[in-house]
Amino acid sequence: MRPSILSPLFAPLSSIIGLGEKSQKLLKNLDCHSTKDLIFHLPINFVDRRFAPKVCDAIAGRVATLKVKVIEHIAPQKKSQPYKVIVADETEQMTILFFKAYPSTIQKNLPLGKWVAISGKVEQFNGSLQMSHPDYILPAEQIETLKKVEPVYPLTAGISNKMLNKWISQALNRVPALPEWIDENLLKEKNWNSFGHSLFAAHRPSCLNDLDPNSYARQRLAYDELLANQLTLALARQKIKKQKGRELKGNGLLRKKFLENLPFKLTQAQEKVLQEIFTDQAAPFKMLRLLQGDVGCGKTVVAFIAMLNAVECGFQAALMAPTEILAKQHWENFQEWCSCLNIRCELLTGKTKTKKRQEILSDLALGKIDILVGTHALFQENVAFHDLAFAVIDEQHRFGVHQRLNFSNKGDLTDILVMTATPIPRTLLLTSYGDMEYSKIDQVPEGRQPVDTRVMPVEKIHDIVAALKRKIDEGSRAYWVCPLVEESEKIDLAAAEERFSSLQKYFGDKVGLIHGKMKEAQKDLVMEKFKTGEISLLVATTVIEVGVNVPEATVMIIEHAERFGLAQLHQLRGRIKRGFQASTCILLYAHPLSETSRARLNIMKETEDGFKIAEEDLDIRGGGEILGTKQSGFNTFKLADLSVQKGLLLTASKEARLIIQQDPDLTSTKGYALRNLLYLFEQDEAIKNYKQ
Repeated sequence: MRPSILSPLFAPLSSIIGLGEKSQKLLKNLDCHSTKDLIFHLPINFVDRRFAPKVCDAIAGRVATLKVKVIEHIAPQKKSQPYKVIVADETEQMTILFFKAYPSTIQKNLPLGKWVAISGKVEQFNGSLQMSHPDYILPAEQIETLKKVEPVYPLTAGISNKMLNKWISQALNRVPALPEWIDENLLKEKNWNSFGHSLFAAHRPSCLNDLDPNSYARQRLAYDELLANQLTLALARQKIKKQKGRELKGNGLLRKKFLENLPFKLTQAQEKVLQEIFTDQAAPFKMLRLLQGDVGCGKTVVAFIAMLNAVECGFQAALMAPTEILAKQHWENFQEWCSCLNIRCELLTGKTKTKKRQEILSDLALGKIDILVGTHALFQENVAFHDLAFAVIDEQHRFGVHQRLNFSNKGDLTDILVMTATPIPRTLLLTSYGDMEYSKIDQVPEGRQPVDTRVMPVEKIHDIVAALKRKIDEGSRAYWVCPLVEESEKIDLAAAEERFSSLQKYFGDKVGLIHGKMKEAQKDLVMEKFKTGEISLLVATTVIEVGVNVPEATVMIIEHAERFGLAQLHQLRGRIKRGFQASTCILLYAHPLSETSRARLNIMKETEDGFKIAEEDLDIRGGGEILGTKQSGFNTFKLADLSVQKGLLLTASKEARLIIQQDPDLTSTKGYALRNLLYLFEQDEAIKNYKQ
């Protein structure tokens, strides 16, 4: 149950005076669903109404608050003309203009002969001062009630700043005095005030510095949000560590035989990661580990060896890939590896024929299948394992924390390894994957050569095609990735088909096309031809996974590379790092090139280190959509801006770990204050992770 002290903040928007049903619907566009969401909707600017001169001293282009007498009303002669009201003080006259306004309303608000207070931006026209549609008009004696500094909020159609100011003021008055959850020493060190005081200060900016993420008030609020995030993850991690697992300690025979048949030696990084995984598997608790490594660093081999440990113990293992192409690729590798080990591996996807599917499901339940590879179809209800002990989730399955907690329910006491080739910045590791243990393969196999990355203008395309023809005539294979035109598969497809047609003139039937609209069988056929060399050049759109293991492909041309995110560019370039031959990646760009695009292309040219690329991309893009993927827990922060507040995240991470060590059930006085924090930021699921 949510603590009653927080009830005023979770009251529905309908409880705010003057906030009707229509406005409530519109506020959803601003992600405002309750009173709490209003107080977390921070201003992005402010209007300073403190300048209150005489009319003669008013400055054009500046907001002024004036006390004036209404002298004359001048109704328009034509519809296109404004309604004018002449006002003055003892120093000078000025004109107030109203376009498309109701005369009766104007006359009521500005009665002839009365003194009024007006506030708005002063303009100059033909040497005379004027003000169009004042922001405020009120009786002169009420001038002191006018806000001297008015916050300006992000808006949506149908909601004005004046409306938001009224509603947010009401919401702020409901903020209760909450017991402090931040350590006293940290409050002093950072010069932070209480949560309530900081909230009021953030909504009452008086200078530009108050809007800065590094202002004391905004820092404090950002830290509260980050601490709630890190504490949630720490509690989830604690729960996983407490969940009973099974101790997987195989006899090593299958692993020994596999390594003896492997045509290469594992790198030190692979050996190190394997030991980390084996330690997890041998522990009596469930495993949940993230394995990160660049394309071609050998994650799949590591995962397969870990699966063999489970098979040696008499259990089953499974691998889930995001697409059918990748699932099939993994299965083909595993089939080859399993053949010399006398163990059975099967493939299950949405395209598996009914008869074969029934056979697989039956044998799986009987324990006749050791390793099952597939897409998300693996985890449908009708798929029953005999005894699943180890599951691997490959690439792009960025499940949320609570989904991961529930994921292993498919098997009794199942260990989980999540693999990704997408380089993840440290901040994202902390905010989205902080519930998981973490391993990193930061070494590529010996003998693998760096990719020669070149950045060239699209005008040189004819020279590039000629050079590409020479390479293909020598027996090379290449990818040609078509540009991302816009968020439209149809238009992307048209661009790819056009490029395919133009390249056919040079390469004839040696060029193939693959895109997301093709049927699976067609895709497989084109991919197979590319693998065998029947096709030497593969043209592809960006809407499909091109992550096929073709070591012979040594050239990658990416058209309009400036339209791609760094992660996409890095992942695509990784496709020509599968073999041990020298390879070339050409990034074609079109003018004009923005500073951000130029910086992005330069990073690609300078380094192949995915982890460095990830951090650079974070710095270039700020806290927006990092690496072209929307991450849960990262860009959903309302108060924190990780592009400038990384330090606060690290502090929150350390603090959360310390809290769990000292008060794992949150039963101390501070623990109960922290429960308020978790409920305040709607981390209700985390509350369930400890004893009530």
